[in-house]
Amino acid sequence: MKRSQTADKVDSAAAPSPDPKAALQRVMELMAIRGGSGDEADVASYVVAALRAAGAPAAAIHCDAAQRRTPLSGNQGNLVLRLPGTLRRDRRMLSAHMDTVPICIGSQPTLKNGRVHSADPATGLGADDRAGVATILSAAIEILQHKLPHPPLTFCWFVQEEIGLHGARQIRKGMLGNPRLAFNWDGGGASKLTIGATGGFRIRIEIEGLASHAGGAPERGVSAIAIAALAIADLERNGWHGLIKKKGNLGTSNVGVIEGGAATNVVTDHVLVRAEARSHNPAFRRTIVSEIRQAFKRACARVKSSDGKKGKIHWQGQLDYEAFQLKSNQPCVQVAQAAAESLGYPVELAIANGGLDANWLFQHGIPAVSLGCGQMNAHTVNEQLDVEQFQRACKIALRLATGTE
Repeated sequence: MKRSQTADKVDSAAAPSPDPKAALQRVMELMAIRGGSGDEADVASYVVAALRAAGAPAAAIHCDAAQRRTPLSGNQGNLVLRLPGTLRRDRRMLSAHMDTVPICIGSQPTLKNGRVHSADPATGLGADDRAGVATILSAAIEILQHKLPHPPLTFCWFVQEEIGLHGARQIRKGMLGNPRLAFNWDGGGASKLTIGATGGFRIRIEIEGLASHAGGAPERGVSAIAIAALAIADLERNGWHGLIKKKGNLGTSNVGVIEGGAATNVVTDHVLVRAEARSHNPAFRRTIVSEIRQAFKRACARVKSSDGKKGKIHWQGQLDYEAFQLKSNQPCVQVAQAAAESLGYPVELAIANGGLDANWLFQHGIPAVSLGCGQMNAHTVNEQLDVEQFQRACKIALRLATGTE
């Protein structure tokens, strides 16, 4: 990157290093906080208290009302810290998301042999993405406490990432201060740079059948469960469920939720199905969505009552996030790579098959590279945090925040 003033150049050999013990304590405390999607208020309170204790002015900390515009009404909006630069450079943005998946609620972080896991075997750890929250928070605290030279900075902690990237979708670009370089922390190793991610489409299907006594007159009913079962079997049989490979195109689909029925002696008249489709190719993703819809229509046509009545489907779908891919010579990619390599860490460029807040940042005109911070086996009870990788992530983040890459 070209520096605007030679006098502002900082010797990377003398770059600041974060306090590893303080960062580890921070992430342990953050992972123990309950805070699923839509319930991030306690996490935000922790972050704000830590920033204020480190010397951040109250006027530099902002919260938006993103939770009022998301499908899930939450108790917290996106949290932003903006700092004016002491170096005359382009503004940089560091981001992570505050929410965890439901399996991580109740996490009891325990450190053993360089790995953190939840002591409760029934819960995940929540390193996705409290490790990201702690990584950028640690960078901000080091800068504030030690008054380190830095370019103009924006730190952003997003809400509701796990249920469709809704916080990043709803962020107002002006609130971020027009950053020119953006870095997002989520899953994986510290020097894994994710430069692209798939697009995802979310589907809600309500199946309307016809109730009848399951013992006395089952033939008079139309089973919504039978319709759902036939449709899913159709998708599976024809290769449109799970990993999808068709004529050189790749994608995925998943029926993740089925809700319906109240008793075995009643032909079920209502079922709710929630599904998704993903692909890096927008046209192929639309094809997957069409195949899902057609499968449910065919199933409705097949299931009939004794007097010829059929069920109906009520379909709702929305694009959660569009696919994106940065070029390897994108400034944010080059700067992130330089930061990792300046610390001696080998860099891997990757494309993700899941969504990232970076998907929506790209749509907002803010290209962002995503870096990992040591999370392993996310969204499972076997989730762990690799402490060495987490501490590497903290070093990379501080170099990026101070422009000492």
